[in-house]
Amino acid sequence: MKRPELLLAWPDEAALAQALAAALNCPLAWVDSHRFPDGESRLRLPPSLPAHTVLLRGLQRANDRLAELLLVAAGSRELGAQRLSLVSPYLGYMRQDIAFTPGEVVSQRHIGSLLGTAFDAVLTVDPHLHRIQRLDEVLRGGVSLSAAPLLGQFVATQRPGALLLAPDGEAEQWVSAAGQAADLEWAVCSKTRQGDRQVLIQLPPRSFAGRTVVLLDDVASSGGTLIEATRLLKAAGAASVDVAVTHALFAQDAEARVRAAGVGQIWSTDCIAHPSNAVSIAPLLAQGLYIQSR
Repeated sequence: MKRPELLLAWPDEAALAQALAAALNCPLAWVDSHRFPDGESRLRLPPSLPAHTVLLRGLQRANDRLAELLLVAAGSRELGAQRLSLVSPYLGYMRQDIAFTPGEVVSQRHIGSLLGTAFDAVLTVDPHLHRIQRLDEVLRGGVSLSAAPLLGQFVATQRPGALLLAPDGEAEQWVSAAGQAADLEWAVCSKTRQGDRQVLIQLPPRSFAGRTVVLLDDVASSGGTLIEATRLLKAAGAASVDVAVTHALFAQDAEARVRAAGVGQIWSTDCIAHPSNAVSIAPLLAQGLYIQSR
């Protein structure tokens, strides 16, 4: 099977698109999107596409992006793409994996079905999977890559000997991988969520006095978990608290609130463009695409 022959991306993700095209050593082209006053989009692609075309589109703010992505996928098939891969560094709608109350729509299942029908392969990074083990259980052709080892190795260069701390049990999969990759000690908090912004956290039974602690998680969104964990760590005598995350969503004023809680540095991957970006995932994505293309 041929390696990717073209990377197709939206201009608002230019930095990651250019880095990924360079890592793939393939041409880069842009989706031309015009938004009409009624909110609908007019989309224009190159007039012909090669057999193996890759689309890059993160699905943060998925409600705004998903319709355009599906239209571009269908249009790409009409313009010559025989194998169509999606690189979606942040894959939205993965949290809702069961109906917690009668009548709730299980978004993970249905978004997975849509993308699995539109694309031959979907690559993402650290999706928020809770009750399933593998992405391809809900998304045909889905492949999950992890940036946790890269984050762990980066933290080791910035905070040698730091304690990596997962703010809840769901993040244990990432903090353990990061700790093992960087030979850093790691531990896990317990958490009870009481709402979108309200959480109760319990630190693991160990001494934090004088410790350099880095909170590591897959995503920072509302910031509530990071804020509460930082408060407890400061009260327990931690010398410093920093944050390393794969996806720097930081909705509304979340980043400012996290910093006000006493967090020193915030480091993230460039899955989502943010001033905290410190680790490039382009080589990881390129390697994943090469493996898929064999």
